[in-house]
Amino acid sequence: MAGEATQAFDKAELWGGGRSPFSVSYGKMMMWFFLISDALTFGGFLSALAFQRHHLADAWPITEEIFFHFPLTHAHLPLLYVALMTFILIISSVTMVLAVEAGHRMDKRGVVKWLAFTVVGGAIFLGSQAWEWYTFISGPDGLWSTAADNASLTSNPYGPQLYADFFFFITGFHGSHVLSGVILNLIVLIRAIQGWYDKRGHYEMVEKVGLYWHFVDLVWVFVFTFFYLI
Repeated sequence: MAGEATQAFDKAELWGGGRSPFSVSYGKMMMWFFLISDALTFGGFLSALAFQRHHLADAWPITEEIFFHFPLTHAHLPLLYVALMTFILIISSVTMVLAVEAGHRMDKRGVVKWLAFTVVGGAIFLGSQAWEWYTFISGPDGLWSTAADNASLTSNPYGPQLYADFFFFITGFHGSHVLSGVILNLIVLIRAIQGWYDKRGHYEMVEKVGLYWHFVDLVWVFVFTFFYLI
């Protein structure tokens, strides 16, 4: 008994914040571990981009002269559509916050509504990214006739080959994360509609997929800044 009392006293001495920082569910802790490792991967991609861009500064294309298209118009609007995509993704992060908040209140209707908006926002972003790939691959003149006219992992009419390689790898890797997030959010949405989480007595799964979705949104802010703006 004395040993147990001493151990409890030692814990209080070591942590006097009122609540242990490790009082988190296994699922959320594992999600944090995954996000940290994934952040290192994206960090490696962006660091390599920065290094090569500095190395090839004189030949590196001006992004505003490549991504100036806007759907259903032939107007020259540099980066406007990419900015719109970014805005939509950020708004989807806001709706995810509202879904998590509704889950804390055990508000099934609120969770379903805001999670549905999040799924729609993610789907719009994915469709927009596919359209951006289409315009990039088709080349400066919008042609698909020969390989030399089209951008790919082996040819790049815009400039250095590494520019196209980084575009496909970085935006493609991020797009795969958005696709995974949309699928996960859709599964959680369906289960919320079916009442799974009401039966469990909590909406922690919404919070876990919310962590992933916020990470995906945050990574895109860095991609948008370092690839498109700088």
